[in-house]
Amino acid sequence: GLVSRRFWLVIKEDGHMVTARQEPRLVLVSIAYEDDCLVFRAPGAEQLVLPSKLPSSNAVHDCRIFGLDIKGRDCGDEAAQFTSFLKTEAFRLVQLKQHEGKGVEEHFPSFVPDYEVAYPDCSPVMIISEASLADLNTRLEKKVKMEQFRPNIVVTGCDAFEEDTWDEIRIGSTEMKKVLACPRCVMTTVDPDTGVIDRKEPLETLKSYRLCNPSEKHIYKSSPLFGIYYSVEKIGSLKVGDPVYKMVQ
Repeated sequence: GLVSRRFWLVIKEDGHMVTARQEPRLVLVSIAYEDDCLVFRAPGAEQLVLPSKLPSSNAVHDCRIFGLDIKGRDCGDEAAQFTSFLKTEAFRLVQLKQHEGKGVEEHFPSFVPDYEVAYPDCSPVMIISEASLADLNTRLEKKVKMEQFRPNIVVTGCDAFEEDTWDEIRIGSTEMKKVLACPRCVMTTVDPDTGVIDRKEPLETLKSYRLCNPSEKHIYKSSPLFGIYYSVEKIGSLKVGDPVYKMVQ
């Protein structure tokens, strides 16, 4: 679900973040929320069970994410051992220290609202429609899965890229507001089933038809756009199968 899952981060011993851009096999980790604990599983590794709230006695690290400084509470040696399935170097797992969210405006100055997020790039929610993925796959020799784009919410029953036009939406009792289109990087080229990085597709195909309007190049630069970031304006509940309503002011 959407609760707590973006409050965890893999770091090097010097505090710098590690993502699937550097360690593609990280996409093979699955996380489940069970009995107020997070259960981490990965191929060839013993499952890791961590409480949703770590003891305050655990060490706090200075972390570096997208050039920003932020704090993270260490998850312990067992968690560090879990990362050894990557078979590269030693890593630590940290949880966002309470009240240490980063301001989005530091990452996207003046283009987004003044609110704080945990470890995601700029927003807690990203939405993509199945029609948009289907449109992309008509242009690819090897089809890709939705998992390569990591949306929180997948919408059916609309036209391709119709989500680009939804400034404010309601799903269930939750209201959301468009923040930005999602600029795509090499992360999209990691196969979610094998953890192998291609570094070309589907990124190259997206660049052929999904670049931003020239007037927005100062925001997105040369990154292709696929998916929309949303901020939660009214907290509520939503579930699979709920209709999506475009709100009109």
